Amino acid sequence: MLPFATFRANRIVQGEVRGVVEALPPIIGYGFIAIIVAAGLVAFFRTGVKIRLGLALIALAVLAISIGIAASNLTPVGNTYARVSPASGFWLIFAGLALLATDAIARLNPGPLIRILLLIGTLVVVGGILVSGQWNDLSVMKEYASRSDIFWTEAKRHVQLAMGSLFAATLIGIPLGVLCYKVERLRAGVLNSLNIMQTIPSIALFGLLIAPLGWIATHVPGASQIGIRGIGMAPAFVALFLYSLLPVVSNTVVGLDGVPQSVREAARGLGMTGWQRLLRIEFPLAMPIILTGIRIVLVQNIGLATVAALIGGGGFGVFVFQGIGQTAMDLVLLGTIPTVVMGFAAAILLDALIDSNLFNRGVGV
Repeated sequence: MLPFATFRANRIVQGEVRGVVEALPPIIGYGFIAIIVAAGLVAFFRTGVKIRLGLALIALAVLAISIGIAASNLTPVGNTYARVSPASGFWLIFAGLALLATDAIARLNPGPLIRILLLIGTLVVVGGILVSGQWNDLSVMKEYASRSDIFWTEAKRHVQLAMGSLFAATLIGIPLGVLCYKVERLRAGVLNSLNIMQTIPSIALFGLLIAPLGWIATHVPGASQIGIRGIGMAPAFVALFLYSLLPVVSNTVVGLDGVPQSVREAARGLGMTGWQRLLRIEFPLAMPIILTGIRIVLVQNIGLATVAALIGGGGFGVFVFQGIGQTAMDLVLLGTIPTVVMGFAAAILLDALIDSNLFNRGVGV
């Protein structure tokens, strides 16, 4: 059986793996195995989709509680140096149960509101476990405890980078997309230029921006006072903004171009002007595709903002690169897990908004 948890006397030494029965008290360990086996049998045999989803969610909750119990069970009383981390068996079980739950949700095809409620319910359960202290003996939580003040500062910077660059790209990208849609001669040049920008690796683009932004900070009065510098958040923000433009602009063009010609002709027949047709008919009908581009940008930026730490931009990447430098994988997880959760939540929320068809209601000619 694959190891369930890894015990280390401190955060530096080599770990010793423990199986489920070794890591958990016997009764809890065998009960845990029974639940996981039941979930596995449900996955392999034809059963109701709701049963599969319910058992997968129960097994995930049991898995989350069990790793906390394992950490408490393996940590010697009063020992503040010992570290307990999830091992490969835990992650394999988690991946399998998550896949089972995702497949069941996809088959049920719930509406946007149900998906949002499922997301909120999951976050509430995880939040409840965190507040209860069930995971306090896990190594990643000990890393958080020693960096709690810095964690929330970097979390704020990560959100500022991801959301700020998205807002700027939306503010500029949508009008630019409308312009490309209206003036076909501009379309190829603008989209090709933005495509070239996408081919530049993020590290290289961050580096390319250091010199011009540093020059602006030095020679433009007041630039450094508002945060424009060769390193820090400024080059990271500009790079994320440039990466964000292509999905927003291209999806705006595709969305507007996909409005049926019959709808345009009907609006024109009712005497609507070009701007009226654009704002009241074409734009609402194109909005789901435009929002798809915004969704791509948001998830992309949440991930790319991690790399900003390499040039002093802050964010969760600070913990990732510190952990890599110190060979402390739990510190890497402290930066990785919230990044993944943020991206996952953003994708679900925007997918629900796209599927809700809110922007198409009331559109008519």
